[in-house]
Amino acid sequence: VTVISTNQTAIVEFVLLGFSTLRQLNLALFTTFLAAYVFTVTGNMLIVLLVLLDHHLHIPMYFFLVNLSFLEIGYTSNIVPKMLESLLAGQRVISVAGCLTQFYFFGSLAATECLLLAAMAYDRYLAICRPLHYAVLMNAQVCLGLAAGSWVGCFLLTAFSIVLLSRLTFCGRNEIDHFFCDFAPLVRLSCTDTSLTETLAFATSSAVTLVPFLLIIASYSCILATILRIPSNAGRHKAFSTCSSHFTVVTMFYGTLIATYLAPSAHSSQFLRKVLSLLYTILTPMFNPIIYSLRNRDIHEALKRYLSRNSLH
Repeated sequence: VTVISTNQTAIVEFVLLGFSTLRQLNLALFTTFLAAYVFTVTGNMLIVLLVLLDHHLHIPMYFFLVNLSFLEIGYTSNIVPKMLESLLAGQRVISVAGCLTQFYFFGSLAATECLLLAAMAYDRYLAICRPLHYAVLMNAQVCLGLAAGSWVGCFLLTAFSIVLLSRLTFCGRNEIDHFFCDFAPLVRLSCTDTSLTETLAFATSSAVTLVPFLLIIASYSCILATILRIPSNAGRHKAFSTCSSHFTVVTMFYGTLIATYLAPSAHSSQFLRKVLSLLYTILTPMFNPIIYSLRNRDIHEALKRYLSRNSLH
């Protein structure tokens, strides 16, 4: 990485400003974010264990849910521990390599989540709109292909942006006005031409967010049309209940993403951007296991079976 300042002194680290304007609230913020992080990891690990241990949940929908839970654990673990260290010990310094690595995993995991949510929407479309062909169209090979393609494709795609970022020359101040290494604050510190880097980043981010979003909309349009044709109220309720959790998660994820990157205008403060970023880095991963636990009868039954087996021992 070529990193120099205006006086040709090499910069080997950045300073994450985070919420430095709220120093008097550091302990309260630390406690809140730590509790959210522990709950996120515990809740998602519980879902993973339940699906692995209960053979009733060995179906495509829960296979994708396990992938999503693993992703959420990695997503928050990539950002929150460094933020907690900053709040508790005031350690806001991060090396250039560490910063690029954090952004790489952040970008890769965020993109993977978009594709996994689209795969889950496709799974619900087949289950509701093509029930007779579901077992054939969503077999084990298809599930593995969709999941592996999401993970590998997004990690490879984000690598191109990282290569271009690593070739930039950073100069002047080394302060990043954010609580993690995001793309825009990093690019703003460069004193060289960033047009190619920004164009590629825009193209790849649009591809992995907009295309899956359109596929999700198309899937749910077909699902809604099919549900409305079901004659009985009980049948419509049962069909809708199989995809309500996923629909809620999609709404939260894309809602917070849009609020963060589209809603803030040039007149909005960077502080507002940081607050909005908390929505998808902390709140959304924390609420996902809650949503799937509270609104999913299969998860309830699996938990009951697990607890009853343990009580017998």
